[in-house]
Amino acid sequence: MQAKILSVLALFTSTGTLICCALPALLVGLGMAAVVVSAVSSFPWLIPLTRHKAWLFLGSGVMIALNFYLAYHPKRQLACDQNAGASGCETASQWNRIVLWLSAAIYAVGVFMAYLALPILKGLEG
Repeated sequence: MQAKILSVLALFTSTGTLICCALPALLVGLGMAAVVVSAVSSFPWLIPLTRHKAWLFLGSGVMIALNFYLAYHPKRQLACDQNAGASGCETASQWNRIVLWLSAAIYAVGVFMAYLALPILKGLEG
């Protein structure tokens, strides 16, 4: 249960990093700044998220790292429902790992767009 909660939280926090920082940077880079302006006027809570992006990325990274530890660390015997049996536990574990890897991929895109894309583009220009 603990791993499932952490995997869902990791997914939502990594999606938050994508919405806050990566998606606006991508849209501006593609010449769609009007979309970003429209989104910020419709969702004004995006501005405080952007101001605290370092904390947002740090929190998301810690949650994803903790989730990797819980998903892949040799753990004690899981308590499963007697009706579900071992296959129920395997399905839950597989689902948690899928959500974990999806969270990690979203987080990686967010980190790239928020911290690496602009320096790379500046390096290519000059």
